[in-house]
Amino acid sequence: MAAIKLHLDAAESDAVARFAEAAGTKPEAVLYAALNRLMLAARDPAVRKEILETWESHTQNLPLWADSACSVHAYEGKADDEPEPSKYLQ
Repeated sequence: MAAIKLHLDAAESDAVARFAEAAGTKPEAVLYAALNRLMLAARDPAVRKEILETWESHTQNLPLWADSACSVHAYEGKADDEPEPSKYLQ
């Protein structure tokens, strides 16, 4: 069987794992279902564009569905934000 590895930040992985647990399954099942839905919509040019844009920006930004990372506000004189679970998965 061929394998494709997906590397996620902790904020992404934690959100996927929590969603999988709430759905009563494994993170691999969530990812496989997500890939299945994506591939079924692959003919749509907007989907292809979104894939390219998401991949290009993934090293600089967390996706909206990921848990928040620690935000540093030192330059604003505020306390640092603590990481929070994703609001999209509640």
